[in-house]
Parts: sequence; C-alpha cells; structure tokens
Amino acid sequence: MLAAKHIGIVAVSYEGAALCYRTICNEGRDYLAPFQHPEVTMHGFSLSDYHHRSNADDWAAVGELLLQSAERLAAAGAELLVCPDNTVHVAIDEVLERAPRPWLHIAEEVARAAETAGYRKLGLLGTQPLMEGPVYPRKLEPRGIQWLTPEPDARQRVHRFIVDELIYGVISDEARSYFQSLIVAFAEQDCDAVILGCTEIPLLIRPEDSVLPTLDSTRLLARAALREATR
Repeated sequence: MLAAKHIGIVAVSYEGAALCYRTICNEGRDYLAPFQHPEVTMHGFSLSDYHHRSNADDWAAVGELLLQSAERLAAAGAELLVCPDNTVHVAIDEVLERAPRPWLHIAEEVARAAETAGYRKLGLLGTQPLMEGPVYPRKLEPRGIQWLTPEPDARQRVHRFIVDELIYGVISDEARSYFQSLIVAFAEQDCDAVILGCTEIPLLIRPEDSVLPTLDSTRLLARAALREATR
C-alpha cells in the first residue's frame, strides 16, 4: 500500500461520522490506488454525553470530551484528526492547542472550498448553536465572505428537523421540501451557494435537490483528511 497517514475520526453524531468514514474509504482510491485508503480509526462517546453538555451551554465540557476522544485515537496510532460534527466546533477552537495530533477544522475546509470557488455570499444551514454561533463567521470573515442564516423561527425548525430526524437517519419529504424552500430564499438574496453545515444535511439535500451549489461540509472534511493523509 502507498504511504498514508492514519486518520482518526472523533465521532459525535453517528450518521455524520459514518458518512465521513464512507467518503474516506470510497474516495481513497482517487488519492492512492484502487482498493486503497488510509488506515482509519474512529472513537465516539454516547451522543447523549455531548447532548447534555451542549444543551446546558457547557461548551468547555464539550471540548474536554472531544479531547478525550482525540487522546484515545492518538493512543491507537492516529496521526491526523477530524471531527465530522459541525456543532461541537463551537468548542474545538478552545482545545486545539492541547490536541495530541494535528486536527483539521471543518469550517476552515468549507471556507477554503468557498474561496477557491469564488463564492462571496453564502447561505448557512445547521443546528441553532451552529447558525447562531462563531464557528463559520470566524473562518469566513477573514476571507471577505458574507453569510446569511434563516430567520429565528426558521432556525428553530431547521434545528428540530436535525435533532429529531436527521441524526437518526430519518429522511422525510417534509424536511427536504422545507430545506429546499430556505435555499430558494438564499438564492433570492443573491447567495452564491449554501453551506450544508450539519454533517447529516448532505443525506437530505443532494446537489440535484438544491437550486444553489452546495458546500457539503462532511465530504469536504473527509477529502481534506485524504489530502493531508496522502500529502
């Protein structure tokens, strides 16, 4: 097998983590050779461990949990870390310096892809903490990229679809139709593309389901991991 770094996946929501893992394995051949992909190890605590901490707005505790996963992955031999969960990136910036291995930031990779594509204004969909928090603004602002989120009531409804359906792998026509309507609204506000800023949204909204180009955060992170693992 051609040389590649061992990738560690810090799993939070299992559907998003599974999509990231599948992408690394499926597209690894494009970076290495047929049937090849980097060694991958995944570790995840129960989703409830993250849910209780984030609901209590205790992001410092979320960060510590992420670090524990990272340390277990490093002990298993991982040389490069990713976390395919957008929401917990609210906590990642505060712990990156303490991480035992280099750690790719999901919003950094999305922002990089947007800049490369020449996008200047983006719609953003994700959980409420993600849409209302600093994760994407911190990465988009330095690049001069503007962003929009839906109105507060719509942000709440998007959040409910994510936590009640998408994280469990439930894909409903109602959810798809609603997300599509929000993307149409972004297009009417002159957005160039939409960030699928929850790692499960790409399971609901495929490129052909969107009137705007999509920035699939899960697959962009997986491809960044492949890029760095095979550099």
